[in-house]
Amino acid sequence: MPRRTPSPIQIGSCYAFDPRLDLNLFRVFDAIYSHGGISGAARALHLTQPAISHALRRLREVFNDPLFQRSGNRMVPTDLTRTVIADIRGHLQGLFGSIHATGEIIPAELQTEFRLAMPDVAEATALPNLMRRLHQIAPDVRVVCREVARENFERELAKGSLDFVFDRRFAASPQLQCVHMGQQEMAIVAAEQRFPEQQARISSKDYLRARHAVVTHLEGHDPIDSILAESGASRHVVLRCAHYLSACRVVAQSDLLLTMPRRYAEELATLMPLRVLDMPIPIAPVQVYLYWHRVRDDDRVHRWMREEMIALSEKGSARAKS
Repeated sequence: MPRRTPSPIQIGSCYAFDPRLDLNLFRVFDAIYSHGGISGAARALHLTQPAISHALRRLREVFNDPLFQRSGNRMVPTDLTRTVIADIRGHLQGLFGSIHATGEIIPAELQTEFRLAMPDVAEATALPNLMRRLHQIAPDVRVVCREVARENFERELAKGSLDFVFDRRFAASPQLQCVHMGQQEMAIVAAEQRFPEQQARISSKDYLRARHAVVTHLEGHDPIDSILAESGASRHVVLRCAHYLSACRVVAQSDLLLTMPRRYAEELATLMPLRVLDMPIPIAPVQVYLYWHRVRDDDRVHRWMREEMIALSEKGSARAKS
């Protein structure tokens, strides 16, 4: 028997085929893409794995494409999936934004997920307060933190893979919105045994002469080196790593110095034998911003979340000044 060809439904420049399609199928599509597999999508949507597999079979029939192909433990998207995912996410966001555009947001009833890109400093200092607040007022809201290279921020926000970016100022197009979230004063971390308790700083000569550890995350460089280079100075870097926690563990057992945000340094110094010292050279505090794509401006749930984050940031700044 020849296969029936249903009426087409336009999705961007591509076509889905079945007027009886359930909107939840596209939520499954997005969840598999975001979480890389059936089990991750099932956890995110609070469904069983057989239910996700059934939805994927229906989607494959609709698109006449495998959509995802297994590679090890992950489901790798096909070319067609990569082509349509941004449109699907845009339509989903628009539909749910329309739903949330009317009526009052009741945090306790929200069941949604927000995807954030933030450095480990923010994860350590801002994330605990955010999760505590969500537990109090919106216990079914989930947060996923991702490590994303700065040059990919705008693309990930545009296609919906990220909801927010928490980072210092970077070159962004007018498509991105941002709000100032505070600043991070820099300090030096050294092994506790190297400096007496009463010593609060070292000389600039000793700083430049010392051996240093540097945390570069995904960028490959530390902006402080650029600042030093402007004055004709440089430092001897012998270790580059991705996270402050691991760098501090090395510093606590060596002669290395590490320059890092003071607040996080002081927290880690309560856990390790570290001394936190003032900077001997003028380094301006790092200004931190919250970014999102402007297409989310009118999404009431998205706005609720960013207002919560901004309010927590303002409370933290007020405590720091008092």
